[in-house]
Amino acid sequence: MSHRGFFERQAHARRNTLWLTVLLLAAVTAITLAVCLLGYLITRSESSGLSFPAWLLSKHGLLTALTVTGLIFAGSLVRWVDLAGGGERVANMVGAREIDPATRDADEKKLRNIVEEMAIASGVPVPQLYVMDREAGINAFVAGYSPGQAVMVVTQGALTELTRDELQGVVAHEFSHILNGDMRLNVRLIALLAGVLMIGQVGSFLLQSGSLSRRRYRRNKEQGALLVLGVALLAIGYIGVFFGRLIQAAVSRQREMLADASSVQFTRNPEGIASALYKIGLKGGHLTTTGHASDMNHMCFGESTPMRLSRLLASHPPLEARINAIQPGMLARLKSRLRDTTATRRPPAGVAGAAGSGGVADLPPSVARFSGSVGTVTPHSEAAAIHLLGQFPDTYRELLYTRVGAVQLCYALLTYELDETTRTHQLAQIAPHPLFQPQADLLAKLLPTLQKLGARARFPSLELAMPALRRLDPQEKRTLLGHVHTLVSADGRLSLFEFALFSFLQRHLAADAARVPKISYRKFAQVQASLERLFSLMARAGTATGGDPHRLFAEAMAGFTNPGETAHFQDKVTVQSLRQALQQLNQLSPLLKPAIIDACGHCVMHDGQVSVTEYELVRLVADQLDCPMPPL
Repeated sequence: MSHRGFFERQAHARRNTLWLTVLLLAAVTAITLAVCLLGYLITRSESSGLSFPAWLLSKHGLLTALTVTGLIFAGSLVRWVDLAGGGERVANMVGAREIDPATRDADEKKLRNIVEEMAIASGVPVPQLYVMDREAGINAFVAGYSPGQAVMVVTQGALTELTRDELQGVVAHEFSHILNGDMRLNVRLIALLAGVLMIGQVGSFLLQSGSLSRRRYRRNKEQGALLVLGVALLAIGYIGVFFGRLIQAAVSRQREMLADASSVQFTRNPEGIASALYKIGLKGGHLTTTGHASDMNHMCFGESTPMRLSRLLASHPPLEARINAIQPGMLARLKSRLRDTTATRRPPAGVAGAAGSGGVADLPPSVARFSGSVGTVTPHSEAAAIHLLGQFPDTYRELLYTRVGAVQLCYALLTYELDETTRTHQLAQIAPHPLFQPQADLLAKLLPTLQKLGARARFPSLELAMPALRRLDPQEKRTLLGHVHTLVSADGRLSLFEFALFSFLQRHLAADAARVPKISYRKFAQVQASLERLFSLMARAGTATGGDPHRLFAEAMAGFTNPGETAHFQDKVTVQSLRQALQQLNQLSPLLKPAIIDACGHCVMHDGQVSVTEYELVRLVADQLDCPMPPL
């Protein structure tokens, strides 16, 4: 298993994207030259003595090359625009059905419970869940451009054929793809391969046109040429697809092995994912109801389509190799164990005891190293997630799965600590509306749980409600943000939690929430003003109970300035100015982000302890930098 950290994996994923683009451009160049050679051979006559290089530089050659590259890039652009909707668009493309968060189906509830546990334990908003109802094979994939906008799709076979432990292993595998930045690469590969496929599709069209023409009319020389040209373009197109798949497979295999290892790390149950892989070998995992199975192959948990030359073109290592890489000798044990249908399955080591202990796990000793927890699921965070979810009443959780309930949760989070008179007065500032007006009967089901569990239930509750909030249309999202801002401003002061809540909602409900920020800065000096703004706020938060914020600010900035340079403490930091600062910091190279998170951790650890509100603030900063951090 690779022990590279989250930030190294993110940087590696970005380098892979660049490298794949270069390789696919090389494939496009080869296809273009092949088509030009075909054009040269077809148009060459005895009277023309031009060599191929000379013909290539002629008007006819350049026009042919431009036409071919234009077709390829047009094909990629059309698919790229089509997939701009992110994970939801990919799910719709394969005909998946969104799972109702309040589903009564036992298998769908099992999946939702597992995903919610993993999401809260990793600090990722709960993904939208989809199922491919007509797929009996065992498979799954995640899609999207950012962890906060991820979509998880599973087949019906995965729901019905896998036990809870096995399904948990598959879900953990897919969460690894979310955390490692693989989703963006996967979606982009679909678009790039669509362009390479264009020439083959043109050849297929010409072949069909020529065949139809021969059936309807007399054979002539032009029809024969059309057939020959179609066959040639079809062959050239699929040569390009072959090399595209080869590139796709080479990168995907490495990422699948890493995701398998991460699944074991997350669940601490190697038999779960190994048994799921074994069942794929027995029952199959091919997608048979969608025409996009081949396009999706690199995204899926297992091979989604049969592959000729599978040792060369398969996007996944052989199942036997994956199982034995999880644990040597595991395949032999599974063959023996699965013959015995009466064998009982053990729960993941350490989870049941921790979850049933009645309290949240103790703080890990390395808490000061905040960035080390980013992109991971720890025994502490998993036990805390399971225990916390067990304390949520069914009526409370079911409300969070509905749009109206999720909206009321936002109001409840901002008012649950107030007395009833003040709460009523503040909520009265929200105008009547069927969806957005405060509803006393629903608030009465939410407030007691928040008042009982306190601060540690706030952000996990919000993460559970995110799928419902994402289903609001753009105007409804803006309306909700306006009402939240009204409640935040009602008492004339801004608490750390109010700031964190409003910033979180702005980040994940904004129109550009799914957009991937480009890397624009590779030095801290380029973003010093944004760092000063962030650490001014963090220093004041860390010294709220005593201490000198200016001194703490200087300590936090020390690692980001050169000797002799002066950092300027800012007495006032507004929500909007901090949002702009975090947007700029998110454009830093991934390898520079851990230093920022650790400096924030230094600020909140100033007095030797971390309050829930302080940790929520650090998690907010990490979230704004696309660095999911598990709960403490």
